[in-house]
Amino acid sequence: MNIENLTTLAMAIALAMDTFAVSVSCGLSVKEEQALKNAMAAGLTFGIFQSGMTIIGWLIGSSIKNYLEPFNHWIAFLLLFFIGGKMIKESFSEESCPIILTGPITLITLAIATSIDALAAGMSYATLHKDIMVPMSIIGIVAFIFSFSGVYIGKLVRNTVSLGRKVDIIGGFILIGIGLKILLESILQ
Repeated sequence: MNIENLTTLAMAIALAMDTFAVSVSCGLSVKEEQALKNAMAAGLTFGIFQSGMTIIGWLIGSSIKNYLEPFNHWIAFLLLFFIGGKMIKESFSEESCPIILTGPITLITLAIATSIDALAAGMSYATLHKDIMVPMSIIGIVAFIFSFSGVYIGKLVRNTVSLGRKVDIIGGFILIGIGLKILLESILQ
């Protein structure tokens, strides 16, 4: 593996950290018999969105970067805050069911929120006039692996520690925390 691919691998791991943390939250809410299905759904969704946003960013290049960059962190923050807040609110409601983070609409929303950085990464490849196929593949595969394993780690935590309804509260705060991290990293740069 050459230095350029190692650099891409390091970037892919950094990009996958948010998807991993979100996948752990997903794993906290999965039922035992649906773990593999939900891990595959999370892995494929996050992997496809990470690689897809990388390609989209590369295609857009620097032409729209100046317009999107000032508020992309706010988009991610608001999406994650909304879903996390809804999870926390639902945990206190007696008649409602917990939010299943691996439902299609919720999973896609989470994938968009955590893939905005991949869009920026794709734009950086375009501005450097780099080919995108190898980086896009590495980024997608790493996101899949991290997301798939994150669901199982969340499930393991849930099965190991009796959390009851606190699972939704913990998952909600994890999502809000990821949103705050994205927002603060962008503001403090």
